[in-house]
This record gives sequence, structure tokens and C-alpha cells, in this order.
Amino acid sequence: MGYLATAQEGASGSEAGVPPLFQIAEVRQQLQFHSPVYVGFYLKPPKAGSVGDVDLDDQVAIVIAEHIRKHPPVNVQLPDITEGAPDQGRPPTRRAVPLLFTSEQGLPIHDKAWAKLWTQWRKAAEGPAAGTFHSLRHFFATTLIDQAVEPTEVQKALRHASLKLTLETYVHWWPKQDRRRSVISTMLKRFAETNRKAVGG
Repeated sequence: MGYLATAQEGASGSEAGVPPLFQIAEVRQQLQFHSPVYVGFYLKPPKAGSVGDVDLDDQVAIVIAEHIRKHPPVNVQLPDITEGAPDQGRPPTRRAVPLLFTSEQGLPIHDKAWAKLWTQWRKAAEGPAAGTFHSLRHFFATTLIDQAVEPTEVQKALRHASLKLTLETYVHWWPKQDRRRSVISTMLKRFAETNRKAVGG
């Protein structure tokens, strides 16, 4: 099965191999930037709890597939410390990494350049001026909560290390007590109405 190893949240590179038919992204590595040690971009493990599979929305899978058709992945030689950093004084392992999104020069996109691009996209989409790329993550999370998705599923989608982190981060978005009470009362009224109809009342 093909895979899409996504980069760090808000970063600008993604390792390629998108499976539009499977519509799953396997998160195994993240793209990081550290000039003093690695002289630029390098690959490392995702932060704790972030490794795993992410379901892709149907439309997202279609858009990614179309992007790959128009812009095939570009192989970029990068240091890879996913399996561990090298011993002191030894250079890290380097390998060709197929990236879905690169600069016009075929290189990973630096966060400063990405910020400029994001501003252009946000304005074109008429998004709020205060909106950041990371805001999309919060929009995604709060939309799931608003649609009554189970907390554990929200945690899984966000790749949080624990359910506690998810609940604490979005505590103000979960249904309030009065809403929970109304849900139960509504259910009981429907149950009573069903019983009345069953006995011909």
C-alpha cells in the first residue's frame, strides 16, 4: 500500500506516495529545520503520540491525487535521524526523500516563505486576518466536536498523546451540562411518545 508521511504541523514538506484509493496518511516522520547541526532541513520522528494513521477526507484525497498528477514528487537529499541521532562527530544518514510540496527550486519550503504563501491563500479565501495555518487544525477539531464525534476519535484525529490533552485543550467546546440534560429529556419524550403509539394511546 502506498503512503503519505506528513511533515510537522505547519511545516511545508510531505513525503510522497499518496494512496487516493485507500485515503489514509501514515504519519511516520516529520520535516524539521535546524541550520547549525543539519545545515537546513532534516527528518526526525514525530512528537510523542503523533505516529499513526490519519483518515483523509474524500475531497482531500482527490485534491492530493490531482496535485501529484500535475506536480510529481521531487526527490530531495535530506539527513534522516528517524531511527536515532548519529554518534557525536559522525554525520547523519542521508537519503532521497520524495516531497509533495517544494519551492520553485525543488527544495523544502522554509517557514518564512510558507508564511507569505499562507497570507496570500488566506486573503484569497477571505479568511479572518488573525487566522494562522495552525488555526485550520483548531477549526478541524472544533468541527468534529460540534458534530458530536466521540472524544477518543477526536484525540485520534488530532494525534494527541492522551485523551486528557484533547479534553483540556477543547474543554470549552464540549457540550455543556444543560445541553446534555436536554438531550436526555428529548430522548425520554420520544420514548414516551413511542410507547403511547404502541398501546394505541
